Amino acid sequence: MLITLSLTSLFIGVRQISPLDLFNLTETQVQTMVISRLPRLLSIILAGSGLSIAGLIMQQLSRNKFVSPTTAGTMDSASLGILVALLVFPSAGILEKLVVAFAFALTGSLLFMKILEKVKYREAILIPLVGLMFGNIVGSITTFFAYKHDLIQTVNTWLHGDFSVILKGRYELLYIGVPLMVLVYFFADRFTVAGMGEDFSVNLGLNYRQVVNIGLTIVAMVTAVVVLTVGMLPFLGLIIPNIVTMYRGDNLRNNLPHAAVLGAVFVLGCDITGRLIIYPYEISIGMMVGVIGSGLFLYLLFRRMFAHEA
Repeated sequence: MLITLSLTSLFIGVRQISPLDLFNLTETQVQTMVISRLPRLLSIILAGSGLSIAGLIMQQLSRNKFVSPTTAGTMDSASLGILVALLVFPSAGILEKLVVAFAFALTGSLLFMKILEKVKYREAILIPLVGLMFGNIVGSITTFFAYKHDLIQTVNTWLHGDFSVILKGRYELLYIGVPLMVLVYFFADRFTVAGMGEDFSVNLGLNYRQVVNIGLTIVAMVTAVVVLTVGMLPFLGLIIPNIVTMYRGDNLRNNLPHAAVLGAVFVLGCDITGRLIIYPYEISIGMMVGVIGSGLFLYLLFRRMFAHEA
């Protein structure tokens, strides 16, 4: 399915290019493929895979199936970091903005985990609601300062998920996620043990705090890279890990490739649908993922509630 959707994505666009044209591409068609459509396809795969794995890590470490970069304030914190970078370092390059966004995303994730430790009733539904409230507070701060400094349009344009602006030279930052995903695979067993709780981990000789910090660092970096390059992709890191664990169980190491592939397939499907609904115009990926993702989130939420009552 990933291969089929990837090939389909390459041949959808205002400039008509068919599979038969591959044998006799014009110079303009070659430039369209190399500069626009291939970078767009690669960015979709990298962003979808990265956020899905980030959500899988957060759910494992927090021991809650409804925690993700969206429901833990990580994305909102990265957005605030980007705004701070625009205000404090207006002439900074993309790497400098990444460092600031990463610092804010990591701080927000750590703060959420601290809040999580203080919550007495760790109900599955309560935790993501706390995270959403925390994220909304951070988002409100971002909006306030964006209005104050007349940057609301800039911030909204920057943070709204949109692959149509992806071109060669503007997406390569996403490759940072590749070694991070490999690193997750090597730490998978430690994340699994850490997900069983601090007392259990310490009894097995695991440095619990260190492993949690490593996991949150990876999540913060992946989230900052995606938000900075593509924009907000809400609920992606929540629904994909839940779907994977439904049919694969809770083995983190075995679930990683499935989460990566399914995340890429989901974002590709949303992107292709958004490009076809009002063709030749397109609906942004942020809106498509947000609408579909929020619907699936509500489904998972009610499914857990009914299962708990039963």
